[in-house]
Parts: sequence; C-alpha cells; structure tokens
Amino acid sequence: MVLSPKERVQAAEEAVRELKECLAGVGVVFPSLGVDVVSAAGSYGLPLVDLGRCNLDTALRLAAVLHERAGSGA
Repeated sequence: MVLSPKERVQAAEEAVRELKECLAGVGVVFPSLGVDVVSAAGSYGLPLVDLGRCNLDTALRLAAVLHERAGSGA
C-alpha cells in the first residue's frame, strides 16, 4: 500500500501524539518531540520522528523508566 504525502504526514503526527502521551504517562517530556519536517517533505517512506534534545533531568528520567521496565521482565 502506497500512502499519499498527506497520509504519510498524518501517520507521523499520530505516532508523535501517541509517543507524547506514553512518555507523559511516565513523567517524561521531550519539549521538541515532533515530525521531522525534512523527511516529511520527501516522497520515500514514512517521515521520521524527531525526538529532539532534552535536558539532563529528562534524560535521567527516561533512563530510569526504561531501566525499571527492563527490570520488571515485561
């Protein structure tokens, strides 16, 4: 199935919304999380999600959540 440019961007925006919700649910916020505009303008594959930059506190929170999740065996 080939997606139109509009569908590609909508799919990427939905992925970003879902990721933001999931991260917020565990107390992690990436302020610059979004769709990579350069890849969204292209015509090959799905656009990339730009996780952006985060401060040290956010990086440590994310590491703690991932470590906790990995330790739970889930």
